[in-house]
Amino acid sequence: MTGYDTGTRLRADCARCAGLCCVAPAFLASSDFAINKPAGKPCPSLQPDFRCGIHEQLRTRGFSGCAAFDCLGAGQQVTQVTFSGRDWRSHPELARQMFDVFAVMRQVHEVLWYLAEARSRTRDLACGPAPPPAAEPLAVLLDEAFDHADELTRRRPADLMEIDVAGLRRDVGELLRRVSVLVRTPDERAPSPWRGRDLAGADLRDTNLARADLRGTALIGADLRRADLRLADLLGADLRGADLSGADLTGSLFLLQSQVDSARGDATTRLPAARDRPPHWV
Repeated sequence: MTGYDTGTRLRADCARCAGLCCVAPAFLASSDFAINKPAGKPCPSLQPDFRCGIHEQLRTRGFSGCAAFDCLGAGQQVTQVTFSGRDWRSHPELARQMFDVFAVMRQVHEVLWYLAEARSRTRDLACGPAPPPAAEPLAVLLDEAFDHADELTRRRPADLMEIDVAGLRRDVGELLRRVSVLVRTPDERAPSPWRGRDLAGADLRDTNLARADLRGTALIGADLRRADLRLADLLGADLRGADLSGADLTGSLFLLQSQVDSARGDATTRLPAARDRPPHWV
């Protein structure tokens, strides 16, 4: 889509949101959240201006889950576009619908974020010195999928609730898989020894995971110090509490900022160019 600024549209802007992530979802007291909060009830730290009153102390106060959460711009899209600037406090009759729409919008924005990266990767290949034959037709399909998902975000509340999110994710997931294979260029027939495995707490220090398919892999608390994760596909990998100190994630695919924020690392961790080094990393 010409003129689509993914850097703005797909980045959270809390100043233009009505604190939806602090109200809509439920969470349970755990290592990620210090308290129980039912869905639809405002967090006690939510201020009248819809900002978090403990934002700078979220991790020290036991809310690492909040610190790592990223709506990818869905909050301001729902507040400013879908509901034309109205909020659930001023219009309590809209509250339930706003919260339900936010849950859908967050998933559609995630799909858009993945498609934006996939388009960029595929275009780079298509414009390279030796473009793979599959790159150009795949780029066309990605453009079409992106424009379709973008159109979904502009629908009315009732129409948004009718979106087949599971179907959308399934169709886009197949496109992302094809991009991943094209970029990583492994033998597609070879089984992946890592994909979808439960590696929570595993000792993977110094492991060569370059170009590995780590989609959906549970890496909670895993020791990935100095691991080679260059060009690894990390879509949906759970990195909560994983130690990435000294790891090299250069060029890794489909790595959300929220995944980075949920992990641990240090000054020697190498991240993809578009990912920010979290302030809590030492």
